[in-house]
Amino acid sequence: IDTGVDYFHPDLAPNVWTNPAEIPGNGVDDDGNGFIDDLHGYDFVSDDGDPMDDQDHGTHVAGIIGAAGGNAIGIAGVCWEVTLLAVKAFDEDGSASLDQVIEAFGYAVRNGATIINASWGTDDRSRALQDAVREAWQAGVTIIAAGGNDQKPEVIFPAGYDEVIAVAATDFKDQRAFFSNHGPQMDLAA
Repeated sequence: IDTGVDYFHPDLAPNVWTNPAEIPGNGVDDDGNGFIDDLHGYDFVSDDGDPMDDQDHGTHVAGIIGAAGGNAIGIAGVCWEVTLLAVKAFDEDGSASLDQVIEAFGYAVRNGATIINASWGTDDRSRALQDAVREAWQAGVTIIAAGGNDQKPEVIFPAGYDEVIAVAATDFKDQRAFFSNHGPQMDLAA
């Protein structure tokens, strides 16, 4: 869940999820999931079936996670063979409403996500967001989220919820990055 994914990117295209029951571009919800033309995911900012990244953060994160390896193109992700479901909840400025994020969680779960990555967060603890996270977790989804980049001894949300793996950042010396949040709530650092 991020700013979308450039599903045409040559390092990502082989791993981008394709909805097998959706006929692209026909303006019909072919699979009956409540989302029209959601071939590669959904855009909760524009409320349409085109989760193309217009800010690059989501594509960057998707590349770290799942850029195809061994193809002499760009980089290799952590997992070369993975299915990337593009769920756009953040706009070109990197902003999202709470409603968009909550809808994105529900969409990801209903469409078979087994892991949700949230490389974003807020200082505001939200009961509604916590409920969405808990529902995903209860459905067997692993949720991984950024702990924050504010140099604070605490984590942001959703990383701060018990059901989420909170991740801190490290630098090239494998030490905590100067900008990373830290503290006992962090589950791991990378």
